[in-house]
Amino acid sequence: MAGSSSVFLRRRLVAIGVVLAVVLGVAAAAGAFSGEEPEPGERRSSSSAQEPAAAPPELPRGGRAIFPKHRVVGFYGAPQARALGVLGIGSPDTAARKLIRQAKPYQRRRRPVLPALELITVIANADAGEDGKYRSRQANKVIRRYLRAARRHKMLLVLDVQPGQSDFFTETSRLERWLREPDVGLAIDPEWRMQPGQVPGTVIGSVAPREVNATSAWLAQLVQKHNLPQKLFIVHQFTDDMVDDKRLKRRSELAMVLNADGFGTPAAKISKYKAFTRASSYFQQGFKLFYEEDVGLMSPRRVMRLRPQPDVVMYE
Repeated sequence: MAGSSSVFLRRRLVAIGVVLAVVLGVAAAAGAFSGEEPEPGERRSSSSAQEPAAAPPELPRGGRAIFPKHRVVGFYGAPQARALGVLGIGSPDTAARKLIRQAKPYQRRRRPVLPALELITVIANADAGEDGKYRSRQANKVIRRYLRAARRHKMLLVLDVQPGQSDFFTETSRLERWLREPDVGLAIDPEWRMQPGQVPGTVIGSVAPREVNATSAWLAQLVQKHNLPQKLFIVHQFTDDMVDDKRLKRRSELAMVLNADGFGTPAAKISKYKAFTRASSYFQQGFKLFYEEDVGLMSPRRVMRLRPQPDVVMYE
């Protein structure tokens, strides 16, 4: 992927510039995390806790463990701008139906697909904003709309965090009301974890293992407390120095995935994937594809020829 970093950042900088005004307008109108309660029946994990005789909650397509039973295939994005990814193009139901078609070639009798909608829930911005954190948060009504669509199609909802100059633990803990749900997972994107003085889109971010471990420990405790099924926990990895994955702790409550991110030619993407998988055999492996930016989009058949086969395939 050598040489693509600056192009990648320029593309993303355009996207976050477009997004800022829209997201801040939504936040001002609706109030980020305004305290609205989900409608009756949405907080399944809570109702399960109130009914001790009921069976523990399961994943959307059955069971309580994601791997190795399933392969996750998902769409990534947000509704504020097309450049943020395919998930935001059209309505959530339209995206879900397209995902079902895209995921079909990955289906195997012995390893069925578990589809996922990865919604960018905290969006890195090129502008500091009122609190100087260079990020905006999706309004509850947006998250709720995608969760409802995910449930209609028996999919996971994955909340993606681009923290800007905030941090992953702070932003994740603010999403507790959603992460208590049995069908909601988490993805963190170190590319957009800025240090003081850094601006999203001008540099590639990184994160200390301690911050990731604190976030995963909190999430694992949430799973234990509410007797939830295993949660998907994705760490996007654009460069090999973005996060020291050898120092990340494994959590049995979480299906932990290192996702090889970044666009380019098939040869460059395969080379990066091989390098990442050789360097880390501790976690499940993910592979990201870009409909518009990849130079020759790899077919599902070619993706499935990767070794090891990806446990997660995400389309942006």
